[in-house]
Amino acid sequence: MSDTSQAASRPGFPFPGGQFDLGRMLLDGRAFFALIAIIVIFSILSPVYFSTNNFLTMSSHVAIFGLLSIGMLLVILTGGIDLSVGSTLGLAGVVAGYLMQGVQIDALGVVLYPPVWVVVILTCALGAFVGAINGVLIAYFKVPAFVATLGLLYVARGAALLMTDGLTFNNLGGSAELGNTGFEWLGFNRLFGVPIGVLVLAAVAILVMLMLNRTPFGRWVYSTGGNARAAELSGVPVKRVQVSVYVLSGICAAIAGLVLSSQLTSAGPTAGTTYELTAIAGVVIGGAALAGGRGNVRGTLLGAFVIGFLSDGLVIIGVSSYWQTVFTGAVIVLAVLLNSIQYKGRKKQPPAAESSKSASRPASPDASPSSPSSHDSAREQAVGH
Repeated sequence: MSDTSQAASRPGFPFPGGQFDLGRMLLDGRAFFALIAIIVIFSILSPVYFSTNNFLTMSSHVAIFGLLSIGMLLVILTGGIDLSVGSTLGLAGVVAGYLMQGVQIDALGVVLYPPVWVVVILTCALGAFVGAINGVLIAYFKVPAFVATLGLLYVARGAALLMTDGLTFNNLGGSAELGNTGFEWLGFNRLFGVPIGVLVLAAVAILVMLMLNRTPFGRWVYSTGGNARAAELSGVPVKRVQVSVYVLSGICAAIAGLVLSSQLTSAGPTAGTTYELTAIAGVVIGGAALAGGRGNVRGTLLGAFVIGFLSDGLVIIGVSSYWQTVFTGAVIVLAVLLNSIQYKGRKKQPPAAESSKSASRPASPDASPSSPSSHDSAREQAVGH
């Protein structure tokens, strides 16, 4: 079934049988309309807000939140949560800074300066390792996701502080004589006028979108979040899916740490503090259900842009940082409230309607990957009988 036919069959589609549901349209597209409203309001309040250069600058800031939010989306789609992404970002930046400063080997009396591509690979591997620990604790040892990832939040932050003694690695530009130049390119350079960080975000978003929409793994993710027990009975490797999404979340956090450290040309152990909350906010504002099974990359990106453009707009017009926190918190609460309203009606549907829906697609009504193949549906029905 195509995306259009799926949307048309949903009760909230604006034109079912020639009827127009304005409220449902505004509710489903709230992230997009909120972003438009933010742009319009701040463009009126500040003459420098509405300009191509400012939008590109703000987008480079959004790239950090967007990368974290995409990784968080994968976890939330399975019904989990990852509170360690902010600390993983900080630890990844510190490790990258440590490698760029040179690795001293006392036994050989030498100092190694790895090239930037080696730094990137090792840092991403670190993020995957942190994510794997989270996933194994949650999937195989049945530790609640909140507790496991909260513990890794402190472990990763503590490791970053131990590596630096609370100090910051500065001057990460490298040296041409040592062959480790090019780190600043990730944060400052532009390709076709677009910041590299934004292009990295776009590449990650496209890869994750294709994975969710076009691969069996994407259907497994939505099925796990919709009903993990039913998915397991249908042959979905639920435990491996859970570990995989946390690994991917860790990699996204590591990439965000690389981009942030490159933009700042420094790496501090406190970088990324509370960013995990911003990532969750981006996912929720984008329309994903915290219970799992519903959400998509497009909405998550819009949510990240809403957070980023709102924060930068408040800075541009000179609003106090304390009020920025208040406004951001209000937006998050409003987003959760709208999510509850959006999914409340769907949860109260009659059992017959629910069973007919589950036979045609898993829990997510918001994205095409939620529609399983006829073979998967038949297998689920066979298990039920």
